[in-house]
Amino acid sequence: MTQLRRAGLALTILLASAASGHAERLIVSVSNHRVTVTPNYAGEELVLFGSVERDAQTPPDRTAYDLVVTVRGPRADMVTRRKERKFGIWINTDSRQFLKVPGYLALFANRPFDAMAAAEVQRRQQLGLNNVLLTQRVGPDYADVVPNDVFRSAFVRLQSQHGLYREDTSAVTFLTPTLFRTGISLPAAVPIGTYEVEIKLLAQGAMITKTETAFEIVKVGFEQFVASSARQNGFAYGLVTTAMALMTGWMASIVFRRD
Repeated sequence: MTQLRRAGLALTILLASAASGHAERLIVSVSNHRVTVTPNYAGEELVLFGSVERDAQTPPDRTAYDLVVTVRGPRADMVTRRKERKFGIWINTDSRQFLKVPGYLALFANRPFDAMAAAEVQRRQQLGLNNVLLTQRVGPDYADVVPNDVFRSAFVRLQSQHGLYREDTSAVTFLTPTLFRTGISLPAAVPIGTYEVEIKLLAQGAMITKTETAFEIVKVGFEQFVASSARQNGFAYGLVTTAMALMTGWMASIVFRRD
């Protein structure tokens, strides 16, 4: 009897979980899952498109959605330095290390984040550049500080100037109430590696569901050969580049030598 009760309780919990599951799901795809970087690469724009699939559990009054697309590139440690003018020269006076932060970070939405959800939801779901976690080494500790921290602000500003960090709250377009698209702009200086794309669906200020996809950026041709050589045989690569630099200097001294 006890086993029957346990089985019944487990079935009840399972049915309750199924009933409280997502009433919508996202179907998405990217126009190109592999971007090749050649010597004349000057940037590219991918297109992400998809649809919101509704089912019988979808509330009939839920007709409007919000969408946030977050694209994160390969992660790496980076440093932001503060310079001050002392004795007539600019010198580094302080620095802050950012740990495993995306080399490329873009957030696209169909309308401003403040219009989508409350501030607490924005922070919890990392909606907007100000709410994305960027872990720093602060003395012996690791933390993400407030958005107006001078080092964090400077880091985001510098990345944005190179087109590597961006936020656009009008980039997502709903073609119909359930069909959407957005462009993913990649600058010429885009890092090589795998890019994670996270798509979040919101309605009435709350998170409904999310899904993920990815694409990669790879080098081809001579650039790929150089990159592979530097990674696989660093010592030989260093010797070759040093010899080439010496040869270039020697040739320049002959060409521009004055008699």
